[in-house]
Amino acid sequence: MHNEGVGSWPYRRVRLEPGKTAITFRAESRTYTQLDDRVTRLAHALRDLGVGKGDRVALLSRNHPSYLEALFASGLLGAIFVPLNARLTTPEIAFSLQDAGVSVFIHSAELTEVGTAAAEQAEAPQRVVVDGAPDTGAVGYEEIIAGADTARIDEPVSHDDPCFIMYTSGTTGRPKGVVLTHGNIVFSVMNAVIDMDLLSDEVSLVCAPLFHTAALDFVALPTLLKGGTVCIEEGFDAERVLNVIEREGITYLFGAPTMCDTLSSHPNWDATDLSAIRRMIVAAAPVPPRTLRTYADRGIKLCQGYGLTETGPGALILTPDNVERKLGTAGVAHFFTDVRLADPAGSPVAPGERGEIQICGPNVMRKYWNRPDATAESFADGDWFRSGDVGVADEDGFVTVVDRMKDMIISGGENIYPAEVEAALLDLPGVAGCAVFGVPDEKWGEVGRAAVTLENGARLSEQDMVDFLTERLAKYKIPKSFLILDEIPRNASGKIRKHELREHYAG
Repeated sequence: MHNEGVGSWPYRRVRLEPGKTAITFRAESRTYTQLDDRVTRLAHALRDLGVGKGDRVALLSRNHPSYLEALFASGLLGAIFVPLNARLTTPEIAFSLQDAGVSVFIHSAELTEVGTAAAEQAEAPQRVVVDGAPDTGAVGYEEIIAGADTARIDEPVSHDDPCFIMYTSGTTGRPKGVVLTHGNIVFSVMNAVIDMDLLSDEVSLVCAPLFHTAALDFVALPTLLKGGTVCIEEGFDAERVLNVIEREGITYLFGAPTMCDTLSSHPNWDATDLSAIRRMIVAAAPVPPRTLRTYADRGIKLCQGYGLTETGPGALILTPDNVERKLGTAGVAHFFTDVRLADPAGSPVAPGERGEIQICGPNVMRKYWNRPDATAESFADGDWFRSGDVGVADEDGFVTVVDRMKDMIISGGENIYPAEVEAALLDLPGVAGCAVFGVPDEKWGEVGRAAVTLENGARLSEQDMVDFLTERLAKYKIPKSFLILDEIPRNASGKIRKHELREHYAG
């Protein structure tokens, strides 16, 4: 085959095990043959809509098999897939569509209102509606698949070609498109297969969002590469997830710490048969020790990991064999990845000393989309991606993530960048200045709090600010509390002293 990329995977698996179940969704299952057929048809349909090599295809939906089908179909054509966060608002979606220069925009029927408005703002040409009837001006996802050609497509696609662009909020207040190549995905997936010792009989649960790399690159794609079965849930519901784990015999899954805690605090936790689980990944936010202990008590190997969208996502992993011995650490570097801890001068730090976590390897992104400046700033010595996070390694090289150099807030596994929230809040008439910072939260780990100064004579309530932000930001980005201050602490150069805000107002 000329296609060396991810798009060829369904057909390559069909050659080995055509009748094996690839995906289950809403009590229906599809074999690898059926998946390959739908992917091939969708690729033809996208080509008929004008999609070619290098063009961008975006998708906005809750978890749905179309995420995998559109990724594979785009890969068959050498096009670039753009999965979008289903929780974003119209302006946020429109920015990503416009920034990526999307040719075809696939969205779910339930998100037609926001999808249509975003497409109009971004002047995106063609909309395709999945999981429901199309509105005027769009075509139906199932209809174009049913009417498409079934001839084998084999376009030349190399590991150096872009596979997808995943947007992550930036510290400048504007999202940045992380470009991951087919080679990046291959090595990210192989890291999971090797380090998690995944087998061909895996039954993996995807209940975290497929628009994040953890669910896509660390659970769904590794399982399909090995010929296992991916059980897709539209979202996370603790009771339903527990039922699925027991009924389907789930062997492998991922959860953010808040998801893990929600499962273990559910009344059905003790009565649910969890014995099929071989290993479970927890990442995307700091993991409380009580969470690790709770799962250990049930005999579940809760493997803590650490990574970023830019690393596809894996950087560090605590492998199943080391869970008990090194519980509480984020493990060591993945098989195909290197990690170092560096001081501000770029020199390695000794065991027990804190340093910035820097990552290098074939899973690390090549660039940010159309952002050469941001790309250059993100790498040290040209090869090492600067995470902005601080870790400390023990004598055996196992790393504990202890702090963040950047001001990013991690709330329930979602990344919140204060600059983006601050930029939106400063657009509210009457707001003179603001600073957003993270404060501890029992449920979400961390939530945002906004310190605000008002213009003379202005009167704004907390609800006024929430209402204003609701139209501009996803709900999870909106601060959970607001402070009205006479003055925001700043240093001599005018930079906000957020550590002072945390010291005085984080309680």
